[in-house]
Amino acid sequence: MSKEILYVVDAVSNEKNVDADIIFEAVEIALATATRKKHNPQMDVRVSIDRETGEYETFRRWEVLDDESEEFESPEKQILYSYAKNDGHDVEIGDFVEEPIESIEFGRIAAQTAKQVIVQKVRQAERERIVEGFRDRVGQLILGTVKRVDHRGIVLDMGENAEALIPRDQMLPKDMVRPGDRMRGYLKEILDTGRGPQMIVSRTDANLLIELLKLEVPEIGQEMIDIMAASRDPGSRAKIAVRANIPNLDPVGACVGMRGSRIQTVTNELNDERVDIIPWDDDIANFVINSMKPAEVLSIVVDEENKTMRIGVDEDQLSQAIGKGGQNVRLASELTGWQLDIMSEQEADDANLKEQQLIVDKFIEKLDIDEDIATILVEEGFTSLDELVYDFDDVCAIDEFNEELAEELRSRAQNTLLTQAISGTSGSPQQDLLEMDSMTNPLAYKLAAKGIYTMEDLAEQATDDLLDIDDMTEERAGELIMIARAPWFAEESAEDE
Repeated sequence: MSKEILYVVDAVSNEKNVDADIIFEAVEIALATATRKKHNPQMDVRVSIDRETGEYETFRRWEVLDDESEEFESPEKQILYSYAKNDGHDVEIGDFVEEPIESIEFGRIAAQTAKQVIVQKVRQAERERIVEGFRDRVGQLILGTVKRVDHRGIVLDMGENAEALIPRDQMLPKDMVRPGDRMRGYLKEILDTGRGPQMIVSRTDANLLIELLKLEVPEIGQEMIDIMAASRDPGSRAKIAVRANIPNLDPVGACVGMRGSRIQTVTNELNDERVDIIPWDDDIANFVINSMKPAEVLSIVVDEENKTMRIGVDEDQLSQAIGKGGQNVRLASELTGWQLDIMSEQEADDANLKEQQLIVDKFIEKLDIDEDIATILVEEGFTSLDELVYDFDDVCAIDEFNEELAEELRSRAQNTLLTQAISGTSGSPQQDLLEMDSMTNPLAYKLAAKGIYTMEDLAEQATDDLLDIDDMTEERAGELIMIARAPWFAEESAEDE
């Protein structure tokens, strides 16, 4: 029997071009399966074949589990740690207790089982060997033939018995295919599954758009043009930013091609997905303006700290700038990496005025100055106390200020910043607190000085917590807290309904 096993392993290994150890493992599984069928289907069996002689041993085994483990299911193949120790076994949790049992012959039943296991193992090994050839192509375009469409998605035949899967959530909405159709996709990853490696292909990934454009625009492969960023609403619309590396080269025109031939090829591959080619700009404001096209940007306010921009457009172009379902602004935000808030020019002006007034109120509160001086500071572009300290020369350069006033403002700003640093109250009130009913800007900053920055923070306070604020009465404190808690009651009401 041992010689017969060696003969089978050698013959199958050579015929199928599969490592002999894989065939040995298949025979071991077959012998273990046949042993369980003969003695007890519930028990766990391990067979070990000597790779040199073909002789083999059979062991019944039990997995060692913690005494409190909820995974204990059957004493036929599991044993608790305390029982294993009492029986004299030197094991740890997760080990196996093994007991030699009589080996069955490598007879007809074992041979049939071995044949089935070997066929399965050989197929899996062949598939793994073929798929290994694709591992260095992860992150690239691949082309396959549609083999079938099932509940999982589209199965592509990659040749040499290799298959790739386009899951349903990675398909385009208009992907209507039939067996035999040729289809491109982006090889996203290779997953190791119980049935072997599985190639996962995407038709929705932004990298598919990038790779398709590389295929159609030779200037990209020649590094004359760089693709800087891309964003997609798969099957509907996409934006891609490009930059030229040599003078006098129009990167947008090169990507579009003569009469739109290059970009049209990409669009056709993506089932008529509209692709906007955007010129890259190192100035983020200009890049955002470019990304918002075809809408024309009239004003833009940049908040670098929060990485947001407020964009004003003409009232007639507001819907175009936002796009259907917010598509245009969402794609522009993804492309640039900034949160973009779109509004009409009038709304933008009102928001700017409101924001300026908030800064004026903050300067009045923190520096104890009158509104005229605070307004001049804001009009000159100052927005924080730090700027008054570190940009002192700019403060001195204000026409309406003399050196004595500038020095006094810097001194007050320094003292306020120092006080905030010591007390840990350097934060500013958030927008929801500033816009809360019955709230005033000076009061909001007083609350922020106590560490109350949002409506949620205020809702969690007790009336007594607010009474140390100047001019605060118990009635007024209770009113503010109840207004802040109103969203809580609204949520409870919605849940009850």
